[in-house]
Amino acid sequence: MNPNMAVRLTDMAMTTREERAAEASKLIRLRDTLRRLDVEGELRDENTALLIRRREPGMPVWVFVGYGGEYYSWQAAEKRHPVADVEGAAKALAAYIGR
Repeated sequence: MNPNMAVRLTDMAMTTREERAAEASKLIRLRDTLRRLDVEGELRDENTALLIRRREPGMPVWVFVGYGGEYYSWQAAEKRHPVADVEGAAKALAAYIGR
């Protein structure tokens, strides 16, 4: 392998790892904020998603960080909220699941 290509691949892997760590951190902040609203969330898939189960029967809600790391999104990305407003995102999710 070309040495320059090896360096580029290493840089790309580090960026991806850093992005995943940043997304996980945002999901952890959201999970902790949801707990204060009595909504339990569980980190899944190597901390790339937050699973929120409803108290009532129904499908759980999967929350992801998307749009370049700027938004929490759920409902197949039809619903979203800026990650900069974690309190607002938690309230929006709590309302969405009927709490």
